[in-house]
Amino acid sequence: MISSRKYLIVSITVGLGLLTACGEASVESNAKSSNNNSALNADSDLTNKDERKTENSFDEKNDKNQLEEQGGMSKKASTSNEDDEPLKSDNNSNEVMESKKDVYLKKLNEMEESDRYTEVKTTMVEMEEQEVERYKKWDKELNEIYGVLKDQLDTDQMGEIRKQQRDWVTHRDEAAKVASLKYEGGSTESIEYVATQATLTRERCYELVAKYMK
Repeated sequence: MISSRKYLIVSITVGLGLLTACGEASVESNAKSSNNNSALNADSDLTNKDERKTENSFDEKNDKNQLEEQGGMSKKASTSNEDDEPLKSDNNSNEVMESKKDVYLKKLNEMEESDRYTEVKTTMVEMEEQEVERYKKWDKELNEIYGVLKDQLDTDQMGEIRKQQRDWVTHRDEAAKVASLKYEGGSTESIEYVATQATLTRERCYELVAKYMK
């Protein structure tokens, strides 16, 4: 009878021990599973964070690239506009028309250069004819210049120039007479007269253009 009780007690003790061991194993297994799940969750969180970080970094990089591209395009457009403006300015400066004054001064210089290199005739008759032609050329130019001034200047200014011109004509003819009298009675008297008229007319052309033309 006592043996049966001992046996029963031992069996119960062993059973309890087994149950306890199973319970601890189950708890340890659950703990390990929980730890594994936590580790997996942590890894998953890290992975998600890394992915989000990568995505954010990629998005930031794209945004930065887009901003740089837009900035570059804006800068390029700005540079293009800035470049166009100087070019436009340079083109305009090249296309600016010469003033009447510059045109006529250039023309007068060319006429004077032509006179300087014209071959002088040999006979008195030819020499006189040559001086007459020279005078006519400069007198025609003087009349043309006078016409331009009439278009450019106001009535008061032209009134003053008209008075000066009448006085100048008197001066021209008197100066030509004085110059020719040096050769009075000679074959060159008439040549000197017209040559002086031509020279003074040329000087008057320069004077009117330089002082009054615009």
